[in-house]
Amino acid sequence: MIGWIVLAILVVLVLWIIIIYNGLVTLKNQVQNAWKQIDVQLKRRHDLIPNLVNTVKGAMEFERETLEKVVEARAKAVGAATIPEKAGAENMLTQALGKLFALVENYPDLKSNQNILQLQEELTTTENQISFARQFYNDLVAQFNIKQEVFPSSIIASTFGFQKGEYFQIEEAAREVPKVDLSIK
Repeated sequence: MIGWIVLAILVVLVLWIIIIYNGLVTLKNQVQNAWKQIDVQLKRRHDLIPNLVNTVKGAMEFERETLEKVVEARAKAVGAATIPEKAGAENMLTQALGKLFALVENYPDLKSNQNILQLQEELTTTENQISFARQFYNDLVAQFNIKQEVFPSSIIASTFGFQKGEYFQIEEAAREVPKVDLSIK
């Protein structure tokens, strides 16, 4: 009789471990999938930027520095490897694009150019999609990290070597409103 009780306890314990482990694996894969969704949107944004820069390049001869900053920020964003590096580089790119869009408003020819308007609309849509994807990713990271920290799943997470997910955060510099000087020097 005691043997059956011990066996039942072992079976329940093994099932409990399997259920918690599978839940952690599921969340880990959902976090990875959410990151890939962000990556897809970032790639789309990176692909749109050269078109925008080429379209405005001729008309914005006085704003060469702004265009160079956009191109430089895009190159850093494309080359970033880790999530914190990518977040920082993407925030710099967002700031550079914000300044570029503000400057475009100062050029009547550009403001009325259909190509630029279409590219701005596509970039704005992409920015919104990136924002939603980041929020979804961070929500999943929070769930995954909480699951690893609460008892008893914390025991399983540490036993099987699960690593906490990294949030996609903005840097303090990205929180500041970009300063745009529209005066012609």
